[in-house]
Amino acid sequence: MIPDSERAMDSAQPAAGPLVDPFGRTIRYLRVSVTDRCDFRCVYCMSEAMTFLPKPDLLTLEELDRICSAFVALGVGKLRITGGEPLVRRNVMWLFERLGRHLETGRLDELTLTTNASQLARFARPLAACGVRRVNVSLDTLDPVKFQAITRWGRLERVLAGLDAAAAAGLQVKINTVALKGVNEDEFEDLITWCGARGYDLTFIEVMPMGDLGGETRLDQYLPLSMVRSRLAQRWTLNEIDYRSGGPARYVRIEETGQRLGFITPLTHNFCESCNRVRLTCTGELFMCLGQEDNADLRAAVRASEGDGPLVAAIHEAIARKPKGHDFVIDRRNHGPAVPRHMSVTGG
Repeated sequence: MIPDSERAMDSAQPAAGPLVDPFGRTIRYLRVSVTDRCDFRCVYCMSEAMTFLPKPDLLTLEELDRICSAFVALGVGKLRITGGEPLVRRNVMWLFERLGRHLETGRLDELTLTTNASQLARFARPLAACGVRRVNVSLDTLDPVKFQAITRWGRLERVLAGLDAAAAAGLQVKINTVALKGVNEDEFEDLITWCGARGYDLTFIEVMPMGDLGGETRLDQYLPLSMVRSRLAQRWTLNEIDYRSGGPARYVRIEETGQRLGFITPLTHNFCESCNRVRLTCTGELFMCLGQEDNADLRAAVRASEGDGPLVAAIHEAIARKPKGHDFVIDRRNHGPAVPRHMSVTGG
């Protein structure tokens, strides 16, 4: 591992942050995939017979720390660790411990993660000790049989145990639920009630057309959230609020439960106008837009020099190419994905 003192940014680097894209949006949020591997095989995310990246292709934990720290130095205030399932990455707590130092200095506002909660029973307390204060948990059903069908390999009882451990550790939880036509749409009201009783916020997400699912089609899965919201409004009082979490969700407050309900709508409503995010894959590709294929190779930049000058230059050059919006669309004729890479590669 290269000590921080030996990674001082060299004099050839561009001026430090803030990172502003061509449309005047300041980049304050980096989502970081630490692995493409997962202990689930969710039907909307992966093929059951996935081929994962060779381990030598992945950034080391030390390289992930270097890149994340460079972004923090350039004004990024929020880091979200994702996967695949981030907690299956070996020694991943070392990375959380290292990144936690930026919380202590005040340069980083928030360090958080998205997880399926299968490993939270083991890691909730260590995560809290590193400065993590909230987690997003992917959970699409409360029915154990349906849960196994959606995740293929998952067990609901492990997820619920992880959620209990998160509560015991003082972690705030937000539930992310992908809306799947004909699969879980009959459970949305039950999920609202369950989240309200536990004090969880809830976000519904439209299925995203990413990656070949090996037989599943996006058209079969796609459920417009405009329709979901209209149905929910017949039962619940949904009050508009200005709350923003830093991500793409637009929120209402449910008067009957007091909890926030979010909607992420990449297909029915483009959320790109206020996008302040970029995504780093576990192989070091920086995607400036989830729904575009253009990317920058930060792995080459971080390995080019012990100083961070080339890395910072590559980051600035990439942000200067950030597009105005994504190209997500359901291909109704060919049923193909809008983006060929799987969500697990880019980071959820």
